[in-house]
Amino acid sequence: MFLIKSITRKVVTLTADAEIAEAKKIMEEKKIRHVLIVDADNKLEGIISDRDVRSASPSSLLSEEERDKREELLSKYKVKDIMTKRPATVNPMDTVQDTLLMINRTKVGAFPVVDENNTLKGIVSLSDLIRSFIAVLGIGEAGALICVTIEDKVGEMKKLVDAITEENILLGSVLCVRHQEEGKRVAFPYLLTQNTAKLKKKLKAMGLELIEPMDWYINTLPKTD
Repeated sequence: MFLIKSITRKVVTLTADAEIAEAKKIMEEKKIRHVLIVDADNKLEGIISDRDVRSASPSSLLSEEERDKREELLSKYKVKDIMTKRPATVNPMDTVQDTLLMINRTKVGAFPVVDENNTLKGIVSLSDLIRSFIAVLGIGEAGALICVTIEDKVGEMKKLVDAITEENILLGSVLCVRHQEEGKRVAFPYLLTQNTAKLKKKLKAMGLELIEPMDWYINTLPKTD
């Protein structure tokens, strides 16, 4: 699943010489958390977050006189003084999966999207990626998730999918992960129906083990003393 369909193309940009107060006003008015900094050719130069702006802004704990002084001092600084230069970026043809791994690794909530020439194409955030997965997995539609243990060998997933389709049940998606026991995998079919009793009975008759999804999740959590 490529990133190009998940990015937000209409982004708010400023130049590096814009005042910090302008960035703050834009973020408040448009209710956004990031502003991208570009040059005259729309080449990415940096990024600022609402946290950057808050850190530079006067604190509510200061007296009115102290805040006025800090506001006056702040007006002398520009966006380039607080922006993150050369931020981590992604390419439109990167995958959603790789971008999620980057977010998890860097703890950054959004990435500018640039092409091979560093020309800005948009921005992608965690919420954009979540919406993509909801659409692709079909979980935006009413249905039911079941959890099935299968053998870790060729053909086993096909048997499961065939059993589902033989019951005239539409399949929204299937996720598959490794089982704690070697030689097995755990499949999570998302069924576009709430009527799963007959299918579950059939799967058990096939010798497949059904697990409650929440029980599987709890069992995978790190053990604590």
